[in-house]
Formats: sequence, C-alpha cells, structure tokens
Amino acid sequence: MKSVLFLTLLIGGPVFAQDDLLSKLDGPATTRPVSATFKSTRLLNGQSVETVKAHHLDFRISHRFDRINKGAEELFGLDYATVRLGLDYGISDRFMIGVGRSSIEKNVDAYLKYKVLQQTQGARRFPFTLTAFGSVAIDTRTPNQGARFRDFQDRTFYTGQLLIARKFSERLSLQVAPTVLQPVSSTEAGTGSKVSNETRGALGVGGRFKLTKRLSVNAEYYAVTPEKNGGADRETFNPLSLGLDIETGGHVFQLIFTNSFGMIEKQFLTQTGGILGGRWEKGDIHFGFSVTRTFSFKKQSTQP
Repeated sequence: MKSVLFLTLLIGGPVFAQDDLLSKLDGPATTRPVSATFKSTRLLNGQSVETVKAHHLDFRISHRFDRINKGAEELFGLDYATVRLGLDYGISDRFMIGVGRSSIEKNVDAYLKYKVLQQTQGARRFPFTLTAFGSVAIDTRTPNQGARFRDFQDRTFYTGQLLIARKFSERLSLQVAPTVLQPVSSTEAGTGSKVSNETRGALGVGGRFKLTKRLSVNAEYYAVTPEKNGGADRETFNPLSLGLDIETGGHVFQLIFTNSFGMIEKQFLTQTGGILGGRWEKGDIHFGFSVTRTFSFKKQSTQP
C-alpha cells in the first residue's frame, strides 16, 4: 500500500514542461485531454489505462510460444504455441467491454473497463489517468478433457484492478496497477489437488518509452502475494515481461518476451510456474506476439 501511495504521489507532478507556453499561444485558456498514454489497451500481458474508442471493435490475436531454453531441437520453443482470440468494443470513449478465448485450459474470459479519470493539461491540469477493470475467467474443459469440477463456481476466477498511469512526456509513460484476485476453484482441473480460494493481492508496475514515431519499448512486472493457506502443489513466480510496440496504420503489433505462458490475469498472475512459466534467470522465457486490427462502426456524418 505504501508503494501505491508513493507512486501515485510521484505521478502527481507537472504534466508537460511546455504547457505554459502552449496555453499562451492558444489565446484563451483551454483544457485538453492527454491522449495516447499507451498505444494499446494492453501494456504487455496486463491491461493499460487505454480503452477502445466509441463504436470501434478491436480484434486481437495473441500467440505465446514455448520456452526458448528448449533449444534448437524444439526450434527454441517455436514448435509449440498457445493462442488467445479477443474482441474489445467501445460503448463510449471511456467504457469498453471485451471477451476472449484462450487455448490454455480452454478459458473464456469477459471483462469491463471504464476510464474514471482522464489526465489533462492546459487551464485545468489533472496529473494522471485512472481506469477501473474487472474480469471473470471460466475454465470450459469437460471431464473428457481432464477437468474435474464439482460445479460451475469451481470453474471461475475473478480479477479487479485500478490502473493508474501518467504520460510524463511524448516519450515516457508509467503505470501502476493495484490488483485483487479471487480464485473460486476448490480443486485443480485434472489433478484433484487443492487450490486455495483465498483473496490475494498483486501490484503491477510498467511503462513505455517511445523510440520513434511508430516504435516503443515496454516493460511490465507484477508482484503477487503468496498463498497463505496452502494451494496447488507447484511453485509460482512473479511475471516479468519486456516487449516492443510497432504501430502500422490500423494495426498495433506487439513483440513480447515473458516468463509466463498464459495470457489472461488468471494465468500470468497465479499460474506462472510448472508448465505455464518459470524463471528468467534459468532461461524459462516465452516469446510471443499480439496483432490488433481496429474496425469502425461509427456512423459517418453526411452533408446535406
């Protein structure tokens, strides 16, 4: 909590050094929203403060390959991959909904995302953007696919986040993400081992540094509180991710290196271990990429 308060206060400094000069050149004082804190609705594994524009549909294809330390005989992990397909739709410029399906555990995830506060500059400055995020993930595997659940509730996993970010300059943006996790499952699918259903916390930190007009380098790390009351019989690790954002017109292409095999909150926050992740220092690194394509359903105004 102290870390969150410290970073929030750090975010609360001046917005841009040139604001005063711009205000004078603009004539009457105006307030302008700060846009493009990040180029995508996801920083890397996790969410960013960005939302899809109103009446726009964002189609995202994400791939994650096996560990690169498997060597040349496995083509450094490229012989095996998982995939997630996702659709995000902007109800308004601040409110979006999303749904996706992952090949890992055949999870279906759905979420809501609302931009509560917007960073502004000019006459009335506000120092950061605040976005609320909530999701549910459902394991849809059947008994024939190795799943063993008592009821539907055992299949579900909930995540809540506050995403707080500040664009310090045209090049640098930073974000913190206090997170609450609530696994409901009482048994692990296919194994019968007990899984703790206690509420856990996590704190994500990350940022983006713009190298050129269309290229930026991103970094992201989540510190997750350990399970106190037992849990699955596997060791898990905090997810660390590095990557590049490449913008090409209506596409955003992300290249990712991470120690997590999973691509939704349930997986990269609580399952980075065993076959789904490991340690960076041991070479348990997964290469992956995401491609997005945005479609507009906004009605075009017609001239009489």
